[in-house]
Amino acid sequence: MVSRWDTVTVNESPMRCYIAPPDGRGPFPAVVVVQHAGGVDDFVQAMTDRVAAAGYVGIAPDLHHREDPDSSDDSMTRMGRLRDASIVRDVNAAIEHLKGLPDVRPDRIGVTGFCMGGRGAYLIATVNRDLRAAVVFYGGNIMVPWGEGAAPFAQTEGIQCPVLGLFGQEDQNPSPADVARLEAELTRLNKVHEFHSYPGASHAFMNEGRPSYRPQAAQDAWRRCTAWFDRYLR
Repeated sequence: MVSRWDTVTVNESPMRCYIAPPDGRGPFPAVVVVQHAGGVDDFVQAMTDRVAAAGYVGIAPDLHHREDPDSSDDSMTRMGRLRDASIVRDVNAAIEHLKGLPDVRPDRIGVTGFCMGGRGAYLIATVNRDLRAAVVFYGGNIMVPWGEGAAPFAQTEGIQCPVLGLFGQEDQNPSPADVARLEAELTRLNKVHEFHSYPGASHAFMNEGRPSYRPQAAQDAWRRCTAWFDRYLR
């Protein structure tokens, strides 16, 4: 596997995308990895590499591309400036870029994300009908709009692909009550979905670089994630 950075233009602004293709000859199904607050950092690149190791072309668009590269603002401050409309434009641009790659099957594209990226995965699943599967890792603030327009939760009816949700029972955002509300709404609307919550795990249980990392939960969650994509993208 040889990863690379491609540049995609979004509203006349260049957006870098980290791309990790599988070894071998394609075309392959593909998965968009929506970043967490830290951007397309070592963790997101590592998860995109794991997507490729599972047999999918992975792409992680840099949603902070509108930021001043010389800014000293921390990741949470930069995240606070993101808006749903720009997230949708950026992820849709990454999806369209995937469709034009010769080693990608354009009819077999999924999405996943971690933390704010889990929220972004849920959001894009409500508006992009080309997606075939979505996996949400502990996406918080799904009931809250970022900027103008409706929150992702309020747009749940637009989801057309199966959704897998993976959460920590000790998380506060999303809390167990939030997870229950999401699952109830997906059930009410007859959306294909499966949720799993891990005892003893809180937010960011997938991230090996943090004290919140829970190896057993992380290993099981990744197994479920790849099995979900295998089921719906192969």
